[in-house]
Amino acid sequence: MARTGSTRRTFVAGTAAAGALAALGVEAPAASAAPGTSTAGSQSVAVLGGGVAGLTAAHELAERGFRVTLFERRALGGKARSMDVPDSAKGGRKPLPAEHGFRFIPGIYHNLPDTMRRIPFPGNQHGVWDNLVAPKEMMFARTGQEDLRLPMPGAGTPQPLTLDDIRRALTGVLGTFQRLPAREVAYFVDRLAVFLTSCQERRDNQWESTPWWTFTRAAQMSYDYQRILAVGVTRNIVATKAEEASTRTVGSLLEAFIFNALGRGADGPLDRILNAPTNEAWIDPWVTQLRSLGVEFKVGWTVREVTYDGGKVTGVQVEDSDGSVRTVTADHYVSALPVEHARPTWSAAMRAADPQLARCDQLRTDWMTGIQFYLTERPDIVHGHVDCIDSQWSLTAIAQAEHWPRRPFAADYGDGTVVDCLSVDISEWDKPGILYGKTAKQCTREEVAREVWAQLKAALNDTGKTALSDSKLHSWFLDPGVSGIGTPNPQNEDELLIHPTGTFHNRPSAATKIPNFYLAGDYVAVPIDLATMEGANTSGRLAANALLDRVGSSAPRCTVTPLYSAPELDFLKGSDRLRHRLGLPNVFDVG
Repeated sequence: MARTGSTRRTFVAGTAAAGALAALGVEAPAASAAPGTSTAGSQSVAVLGGGVAGLTAAHELAERGFRVTLFERRALGGKARSMDVPDSAKGGRKPLPAEHGFRFIPGIYHNLPDTMRRIPFPGNQHGVWDNLVAPKEMMFARTGQEDLRLPMPGAGTPQPLTLDDIRRALTGVLGTFQRLPAREVAYFVDRLAVFLTSCQERRDNQWESTPWWTFTRAAQMSYDYQRILAVGVTRNIVATKAEEASTRTVGSLLEAFIFNALGRGADGPLDRILNAPTNEAWIDPWVTQLRSLGVEFKVGWTVREVTYDGGKVTGVQVEDSDGSVRTVTADHYVSALPVEHARPTWSAAMRAADPQLARCDQLRTDWMTGIQFYLTERPDIVHGHVDCIDSQWSLTAIAQAEHWPRRPFAADYGDGTVVDCLSVDISEWDKPGILYGKTAKQCTREEVAREVWAQLKAALNDTGKTALSDSKLHSWFLDPGVSGIGTPNPQNEDELLIHPTGTFHNRPSAATKIPNFYLAGDYVAVPIDLATMEGANTSGRLAANALLDRVGSSAPRCTVTPLYSAPELDFLKGSDRLRHRLGLPNVFDVG
């Protein structure tokens, strides 16, 4: 979208204007249209945080004529950014690319892809969105067992669906796991049928309070059932424990992926990644676009406290890049910090003014952190993601170079000898490893690298081939957000929101009861109940909509697309709504 009537302006610090109306809720979003600026005028917005949520809010508001200044303590892009490995560039090449964790932008996302289409990229008709590529397959790597490769389907052609059609498709896919007993496959499919036909009220109440482990009866099932269907879809994908994870959250994720695979409600193929390091393919073009819209960036500025008086936010105490503490003011404030960093900036008075801020103290985060291994030969593993199901630290990984066809790795990055980057996510930091008998938090950085490498080799080298060897390992890089590991006080600046039972009821709306204060971040209540870039992007849109509602703007509201719901199941959900109100179980929940 093109912004109308806007030029680059310097952020104005002064007394905050009232600029607020009584509307508190977020109305249903309108369809996308050319933005207007009829009520934006010269109103200023301070966006606190430069991750996906903050960049999205800045994008939407700048397009609608607001003067936006964004404050970010470290680097734009937040957990989504890529970063340079220090001192790794040689011979005129770029530094080796590193990241907090590999990008995964599945077809179930709609709001984030919409933003990506609106970010220009040279040679791309659909902007940054054209930098998405679909891996051909994925693999469940088993330690001491045969690995399972699965082709990744495209978006597919939508077909009429019945519950029996869905059951047959799921049974066929799960039947490829040869070690899963047929009766357990049938039982798991039955449990998914229960969730798929559950009304929203049952999901928000009964299933929100039921752990996934309990819902799937995992304790009564085989080891393979537990690792693949209970632990695999929670710890490795949602980064939470199956024993604690809300069935509402895990079930909603699986439902979306099922319909994506069946050609329903998809923006694209089931699995998509970027065709270059994230900053090159997405974040840097986005920042360039936002600058052209007049957004001003204050990078290296740390938010210390949101000041509150007289029923509104009066300013923000920040420490600038020189270490000086100052107060910045605006007409409106969007807090787009991760929840663990946002909470310390809210005063007791703010929590009293809006109890949903206080409820955020009950939201929980956990560690899920990336490590990259740089290789001198491409590994012969799989053309896509690999899930090391039996790994002690719940490892998932992807070899990136083959998916970056426009980036010849050795020619573009490092010292010329590195040809690939194996990017790995560590989801479990509290269980002992196989080398040192220590948890990841108890290990030094070097021990973490050796332990992850050993677990990868155990998963990938036990089927008659050597996919990974020490002679191919050039170097490694562990996310710098992790510090103090191997000491009594390990720290992680980039924890991930997790979803234990009851979490849904503590998630706040983007609009707060403080008339000039809004929330954005993947902890905000959004249609996708996961800590995801899609959730962060959606929350930025909802924050922008809430602000537009407050000021009575005539500008079009940001489109917010929910997860897909199959109309063929509406009758069964309607019947379940009646059963739920009568205190009866779902009709397929036969125990």
